[in-house]
Amino acid sequence: MSPLPLPDNLHPETLAVHLASERSQHGENSEALYLTSGYVQPSAQVAADKFSGDEYGYTYGRAGNPTVSSFEMRLAAMEGSQAAIATSSGMSSILLMLLSLLKSGDHVVFSQSMFGSTIKLIGSEFARFGVASTTVSQADLGEWKAALRPNTQLLFAETPTNPLTDVCDIVALADLAHNAGALLCVDNCFATPVLQKPMAMGCDIVMHSGTKYLDGQGRVMAGALCASQALVHDTFLPVMKNTGMVLAPFNAWVVLKGLETLDIRMRAQSAKAHELAVWLESHPSVSRVYYPGLKSHPQHDLSMRQMSQMGGAVLSFDMKASDPVQARQSAFHLLDSLKVLSLCTNLGDTKTLLTHPASTSHGKLSEDQRQAAGIGQGLIRVAVGLEHVGDMKNDLLRGLG
Repeated sequence: MSPLPLPDNLHPETLAVHLASERSQHGENSEALYLTSGYVQPSAQVAADKFSGDEYGYTYGRAGNPTVSSFEMRLAAMEGSQAAIATSSGMSSILLMLLSLLKSGDHVVFSQSMFGSTIKLIGSEFARFGVASTTVSQADLGEWKAALRPNTQLLFAETPTNPLTDVCDIVALADLAHNAGALLCVDNCFATPVLQKPMAMGCDIVMHSGTKYLDGQGRVMAGALCASQALVHDTFLPVMKNTGMVLAPFNAWVVLKGLETLDIRMRAQSAKAHELAVWLESHPSVSRVYYPGLKSHPQHDLSMRQMSQMGGAVLSFDMKASDPVQARQSAFHLLDSLKVLSLCTNLGDTKTLLTHPASTSHGKLSEDQRQAAGIGQGLIRVAVGLEHVGDMKNDLLRGLG
């Protein structure tokens, strides 16, 4: 399907509401949900032409769906990329990228403070197939440069990182990757295209877990890769067809509608997160707050330049404690004292979600890996929602004392 005809030079928040596949003959205003796994072809020759690639059109659910196409068009336009490809989850989008770009003998450089499952996927699972990797400090460009090898194919950064909100210089990393003949992928889940557009800074691939802010209400799983037309259609799509990591039409429709409110949600949640971070930084039971919007954040100036002068909607903080055992006990006490906010490992919801990374998202890492990533036993991550900030504070005070 071709995109719905729209004027040029529309702003991202307008595209988020209007860009989609062409309407059906019924003229629906809300984008249609196409629940079908197959498509009837007008003739055997047309079917043959579509399967061979000589003619564009839908053939089978594993190769495309109109609802999924609408989501891909909309996200690509918001990120400023030529194309996008949707997948069944954020982790499956990373898997699709790695399977498409790497082979035995290749090398990847990535941040040691990335999401725990990403670390395991690259550092453990792909190592079994002969793909080497090196982890580096997120904000140390010198470490990234020193880690490069002649066989380095990919640099992968998550900015801000989960859960410590470390920020990397996207422009500098893109230059470093391209000078080494490698590609740069940026996980843009925390910032979203509302706050940060990595493609405009030289990034080659933008990765999303649509499960998070793109949906925005914790309803479905989704993932996506935004990149050039050549990478999406010539590199990612063939692997997608052979592996079947496709996004279900219903999930695509849910996230497609979530994109319509992404701009106002991200701005509102970022403002609430900033207020909460300032308050937590002054609380005597908190030893440190990790939030790019705070002037105490090591990469505050960089994050303000890259993230539209906002810090995002996720923060983390360390409970004040004398040792790891006490830190874990204090963190668990706070989480178990919540009555309004939710103890939940997801993020990007309209509800505020808290989690203990050391025992959840990073629980399967070794202690050395957790220490390298800066994940202590007293660390709590807060994905700020849309509740009143006063109610958030009062609920946290039940466990903070």
